[in-house]
Amino acid sequence: MSWRDHPFWQHRQLLGVLALFYFAQGLPSGLMAKALPALARDAGMPLPHIGLLSLAALPWALKFIWAPWVDRLGAGRANHRKRWVVACQTAAALVVLGIAFVDPAALFTTHFMVLIFLIGLLNLACATQDIAADGLAVRMLTPGLRGPGNSIQVTGYKVGLMLGGGALLIWVGLLGWTTTFLLVALTLLAMLYPIWRFPEPAVARDPGQRERLDFRAWRRAIVRFWGRPGMLWWLLLLLGYKVGDSFGSRMLKPFLVDAGWSLPQIGVLDLSVSVIGLGAAFVGGMLMMRWSRAMALVVFGLLHAAAFVGWAWLAVGTPLTWQIWAVAIWEQCADAMATVALFTVMMDHCRARHEGADYTLQASMQLMAVGLFSLGSGFSAHWFGYSYHFLLSAGLCLAAIMAIPVWWHLRRHASTTRDLETLP
Repeated sequence: MSWRDHPFWQHRQLLGVLALFYFAQGLPSGLMAKALPALARDAGMPLPHIGLLSLAALPWALKFIWAPWVDRLGAGRANHRKRWVVACQTAAALVVLGIAFVDPAALFTTHFMVLIFLIGLLNLACATQDIAADGLAVRMLTPGLRGPGNSIQVTGYKVGLMLGGGALLIWVGLLGWTTTFLLVALTLLAMLYPIWRFPEPAVARDPGQRERLDFRAWRRAIVRFWGRPGMLWWLLLLLGYKVGDSFGSRMLKPFLVDAGWSLPQIGVLDLSVSVIGLGAAFVGGMLMMRWSRAMALVVFGLLHAAAFVGWAWLAVGTPLTWQIWAVAIWEQCADAMATVALFTVMMDHCRARHEGADYTLQASMQLMAVGLFSLGSGFSAHWFGYSYHFLLSAGLCLAAIMAIPVWWHLRRHASTTRDLETLP
């Protein structure tokens, strides 16, 4: 087979656009998960308040409510989901422009609720963009390409995390608050040109999509999705698989600040380990083509639990710089591979012509769970100390893995029915 016949080459434009979609989502996520906790702690914000910053991520947990309308409005026409992506990304850029001209000193002190509101608006735009992007990805990626496709997705997302997290911390120190956020807004706007040029094909509409979409139809669609064989065990696994990660990682930057690291040092660490994580995401996608879904979830989950055991060990004493770097690299690689595995299985559970709503429903349920644990992370670190907090995170990672064997057995049985596709 020539290189031009390889699936990667034949789908290169789709994979490139997907990378841009998820890069755009990674920018605000990096700001939320990586830059803001460090900036807030450096400004003297208490740990419980840093945990409460997760309230701004509420749109990600609730996006399943309006996801069916994103799937329906404009369905069947060419560029249906692409139009949603362009509109939402433009809105996100405008919010970032607004943040650029707000005094950061006030945001982290007296204007705490203004900070929550602005970041909440940014997350609302990005969460809606995510609905359309996920629907397009699930619809156009064949089952055999979903592992590598999710590697592209996670890679694009993590590049966005790098720029919105570690790189942003460095830029704020070098260029100042306003200039940094202006550059982020311009980056989001510049990406719209290659996205708009992507020719999303039209698709025949499902006769059911011509029905009026009201609350009863919305509720019935959710019941049908979760009522399929084996889905309750999948829900349990979905809710628990990443809570340990969110619970622990929310306090990593405050831990480094309290350990005496400066914001530029944290930025360099985060940026460097994220680059290494890109390679791990690629490896995870390749392994998904060889391993069963269950094996990938178990192995990557165990690696993630071990990483937080490492953070707990470092928090006991005075860690050396090289030790922090080693554990940070381990944690970032485990996170990248576990994310690829989870996203791939989420795609497997989506139904034809309901891709955006089905994927969004799963993502929202997962984000509700991780969001609740993130809200409590600051209180846990404050009450128990960093070491016990990270051990709790490792325990949560291990607890989720226990649901995998039962889910996989039911999944393999259900794959012989019309409800679910056959998995490798």
